[in-house]
Amino acid sequence: MPELPTPQLSPRVARTALRPLFRVILSPRWPYTTQRRLLELAAPLQRLPKDTVVRDVRLAGRPAERVTVGATERSTAILYLHGGAYTAGSPATHRSLAAYLAAAAESVVYVLDYRLAPEHPYPAALDDAEAAYLELVSEHGFEVGGTAIAGDSAGGGLTAATAHRLRTRHAITPPALGLLSPWTDPASRELPDVNDVVINKGWVYSSAEAYRGRADPADPGYAPMHADPTGLPPTLIQVGTEEMLYPQVRQYAGKLRAAGVDVTLVEQPELWHVAPLQASLVPEAAAAIDDFGGFLRAHMGAHAD
Repeated sequence: MPELPTPQLSPRVARTALRPLFRVILSPRWPYTTQRRLLELAAPLQRLPKDTVVRDVRLAGRPAERVTVGATERSTAILYLHGGAYTAGSPATHRSLAAYLAAAAESVVYVLDYRLAPEHPYPAALDDAEAAYLELVSEHGFEVGGTAIAGDSAGGGLTAATAHRLRTRHAITPPALGLLSPWTDPASRELPDVNDVVINKGWVYSSAEAYRGRADPADPGYAPMHADPTGLPPTLIQVGTEEMLYPQVRQYAGKLRAAGVDVTLVEQPELWHVAPLQASLVPEAAAAIDDFGGFLRAHMGAHAD
């Protein structure tokens, strides 16, 4: 395994530090352009493992980052779809997470800079993710069986929606999905009143409307909670038990299980919304992304180096 930074913060200290930071950055009073800039300014607080190589590439016409740790040529790939409520986030904000995932999965990780709302409402992000995956397995030398999809929050919902579209439109099934606190029903207004470390209702609900545009709230591409999950590949879901999306994530996991999907739900009482973003800072977050990457590596194992 590559040499990784030694995380130093306890979950309690990290929560105390992160909550006021995200309250400022993700305030619905800020324009989305300001939120995006603030998130990118804060991103370098999350360090990269030693021997991380980040290359700017393009996937299906969109910018992306190709992230490896250690060996730069791998036989497996992960298409990673970042979170940010479809209105924020970028390869830069998720570079550290992607690098830790690349190390754990022993794989290339492609972080797609898909189009964001409100400038580009649904289905722009889904169209970009679909096209990026198809290009990876047709033009970049990766086999479908060695190319997984993963994502966090909105990117977790987008991962599920992309897998559904690939199966229904192209008869393609990735070997595995990895979902970190997936947001699978953006139109829902039944989120609990909890003091979430990262997200808040004002930001979540306004972003959901910005992304929806004119789509039906129950459109399965917009809200994969309403899709038929039959035939989806083995799926790992990680979620904090005290975060705002916890009930929705449990509901989605139950729907997958009822449809016969091989789903593993990992509930994390000590962690928060997409805690692996802080893998370089918090030992428990580092352990979570290590397990996450190991799951994907195992299901792409027949195609590993």
